Amino acid sequence: MEYIKLLGILIVILGFALKLDSILIIVAAAFVTALVGGVDMVTLIETFGESFVNNRSMTIFILVMLVTGTMERNGLKEASSALIGRIKGASAGIVIAAYGVIRGIFGAFNVGIGGVAGFIRPVLIPMATATVETKGKTINPQHLEQIKAMSAGIENISWFFCQVLFIGGSGALLVQGTLANLGYDVKLIDLAAVEIPVAIAGVAVGVIYYWLRDRSLNKKYYSKEN
Repeated sequence: MEYIKLLGILIVILGFALKLDSILIIVAAAFVTALVGGVDMVTLIETFGESFVNNRSMTIFILVMLVTGTMERNGLKEASSALIGRIKGASAGIVIAAYGVIRGIFGAFNVGIGGVAGFIRPVLIPMATATVETKGKTINPQHLEQIKAMSAGIENISWFFCQVLFIGGSGALLVQGTLANLGYDVKLIDLAAVEIPVAIAGVAVGVIYYWLRDRSLNKKYYSKEN
């Protein structure tokens, strides 16, 4: 009879195999597991509520995804492409480099602007690809993949190096705690001051590298078309 407590797992397997609604499957499996396991409905609902509160930060991610999807459906990519198409002399490398600088500045103040899911994919990548397409060229598939990689890369570089500049941010506190365990008592303001040249150098290297990389890719894929 102990195996009956695994009935919820069977419901999940069958539900996904039959391609039923994911949320409905999980909720049904939870209620059945609680029923056969001797958990009353009040305790189960309290557990749901407690789990939601403890993981409420995940709702921010869900909201961002919903807003981004709605904006994409209503022409966010097209608007981004049209905007960058009006700028003469723009290239994917310049767009990515400009974003890297802006992302670093926002990161220093611990301000998020969407990240890979909320900004890179729906806004930055279409803007970067539009620099090629608005010149009457068809973007090379390999170049497109490189643009995707460079866009995500500059996001990680700028955020990684610049988030520590924000006093009280999680990155700064992590570094401070690590140094404290090693016997070094460091103030957050001093840590931020030391990190400024490191952040500038890190972002600068990333920006220059991706700009040069994109110039090389443009010569490789489109020089014959000119």
